[in-house]
Amino acid sequence: MACNLNKKSMFVVFARFIIERPMNFNPESFWNKIPEQVKRLAILIVILFALFVVVRTVLVPSDFGEHGHFRASAVEEIASQEIRYAGQEICLDCHDDVVETRRVGFHRDVACEVCHGPAAGHIDDPEEVVLEAPRERGYCPLCHEYLPSRPTGFPQIVSASHNPIKPCISCHDPHDPVPPETPKECAACHATIARTKAISHHVYVDCTRCHEAPEEHRAHPREFRPTKPAAREFCGGCHAKDAPGEKGIPRVDLETHEARYVCWQCHYPHLPEAR
Repeated sequence: MACNLNKKSMFVVFARFIIERPMNFNPESFWNKIPEQVKRLAILIVILFALFVVVRTVLVPSDFGEHGHFRASAVEEIASQEIRYAGQEICLDCHDDVVETRRVGFHRDVACEVCHGPAAGHIDDPEEVVLEAPRERGYCPLCHEYLPSRPTGFPQIVSASHNPIKPCISCHDPHDPVPPETPKECAACHATIARTKAISHHVYVDCTRCHEAPEEHRAHPREFRPTKPAAREFCGGCHAKDAPGEKGIPRVDLETHEARYVCWQCHYPHLPEAR
């Protein structure tokens, strides 16, 4: 009840202000009282707002926003375009053996048309429209050329030195790209780590000194993972203050040096910063 009275009282006061104010209100006097910099700012804001309205009217299509945050006519334009891609599911109708091979291979998440191109024409007329496999050297390196930003473990090559001139598919089955020979060195897949380690203090430390990698890891790296040191004492085998080894090796007291953490939680073992 009190809330309703307060609302009515506020309405009465506001109405009286609207009715009585024009009798005492002088626009010219009010304008003269406004500071000059505020006037200029207000004029600038009005001009910018008017410019925004004009530009928006000119640039925004008339059918924008009818069905959502897009042009309504865009749906018809897209629907009228020629269908070029068929989708990889339809490949199963004729190439079931290849599809099965790819399903269990490393390229199982790569759609057929990524390598073979748009296939809608081939589906309509298989004899007239024949899809081609990429035989140029520059195609596969689009994904497999060495690049530091690629995830570790992703197969990478330096195409200038990796079997130059030969097409990639002459050695690798693109539907199940298992290397013709099992990689003997870790750098075959871990190129970024290998290049980083090559300029570090651990350059002469074998990868298998710190990582126990099952033999299956070389052929199936995602299914069989290598281990990494789980205890501080492992790194202490070289870096503890009483560990045997050369004098130049950095030493720490394992009992007092950040005892809560495993060493690699603070130090990057492939490029250790300690000296």
